[in-house]
Amino acid sequence: KAGRAQQRAILTMLRMLPDRLYRDRQTFTEELAEAVGRARIKLSTALHRAVLAALGERDPTAEICRFASGEPEPDPELRDTERVPLAEGGEPVDEAGVHASVHAFFEREVKPYVPDAWINTEKRDRHDGHVGIVGYEINVKRCFFSPTQPRPLTEIEADIRAAHADILRMLGEQTQMAVDKACET
Repeated sequence: KAGRAQQRAILTMLRMLPDRLYRDRQTFTEELAEAVGRARIKLSTALHRAVLAALGERDPTAEICRFASGEPEPDPELRDTERVPLAEGGEPVDEAGVHASVHAFFEREVKPYVPDAWINTEKRDRHDGHVGIVGYEINVKRCFFSPTQPRPLTEIEADIRAAHADILRMLGEQTQMAVDKACET
């Protein structure tokens, strides 16, 4: 009963919102807070998030969502990683723990294609404490694979014809055995 009453109160509150498309989550959140105040209801943090999730949708043309600090909020659907060549790593390291050459790589290889990208300085290697996970990738194919020329098509076709003939012979034997067995009974 209490849950239904709360649902009705939330629906009434939502009807108080202006009937328009919001392209800025901050503006929508402020108007939602005003509607909550006018409706004299209290939304828990979880309920507030649920309302935002239910009424919001991804829109690449909308304003960038930001944390209270003003920093852009990462979009998990757009999260990507970049493999920086080992030669790009090295000293010196800035105050955030990012190698100077990694900044150069980022500016050269990422920024021109994704202008609003940034380096996540929270992701650090557990061994050296610097930004980014240090590792090495060995391209096994390039190091150990030696290509061989495929056989000529006439050879492959001859093998297929021989296999086909062999299958037909075995089917014929099985069919003959079944006929012989049926005749015996």
